[in-house]
Amino acid sequence: MITEVKRQIIALGGGGFSMEPEVPLLDRYILAQSPAERPRICFIPTASGDADSYIESFYQFFNQQDCIPTHLSLFKGHTNMIYDFVMEQDILYVGGGNTRNMLVLWKEWQLDRFILEAYQKGTVLCGVSAGAICWFDQGLTDSVPNELNALDGLGLLRGSNCPHFDGEPLRRPAYTTLIAKGSIQAGIAADDGVGLHYIDEELHRVISSRPPARAYRFSSDGMTLSEEELTPDYLGE
Repeated sequence: MITEVKRQIIALGGGGFSMEPEVPLLDRYILAQSPAERPRICFIPTASGDADSYIESFYQFFNQQDCIPTHLSLFKGHTNMIYDFVMEQDILYVGGGNTRNMLVLWKEWQLDRFILEAYQKGTVLCGVSAGAICWFDQGLTDSVPNELNALDGLGLLRGSNCPHFDGEPLRRPAYTTLIAKGSIQAGIAADDGVGLHYIDEELHRVISSRPPARAYRFSSDGMTLSEEELTPDYLGE
């Protein structure tokens, strides 16, 4: 019997183990999407420069879950078999930080190609902030100090993405202005604590770890900017 591969991406606007370690809702949801009984979850902290404290926070949380956590460092590499290592994982969890630097390094190491191949075979892709916008055609990034700009992503998901929509006050005006001007594609923004769960490149479910949090879908006809508020499914009681 042939089982159809389900391609999944979960993009977090904020939250997860690094922002709300006392609220495990989003990260446990991510683990539950893998068909593996005890999923192998790999943290990719490239955007933070493989910050030791970030990696430690990952292990502090996921060592307490029913999974097998590991991480992939490009700055302090522990394997020369990156392709094989990536293909062994059930979930790839990309951390936040400088998206531009991350994508440049991924390309240099061919990690972008390896991740795409893993995705096609059913590995769950997820991440927060830089680890969310990287999956889209474009994202709103603060990779350049004191600026918010459009940046091309990997293009697995259509349109653009903006994280931290309620957590950083300059995000909303910058994102909506750039869409209205045609400087960034229309797309979807997510508050901190909101996850966008895509299956086979279609938005399947919006989830949250915070009851007031929302997602917002934007569209533009070249003259008028339209906004649709999306109420997530709250994962708590």
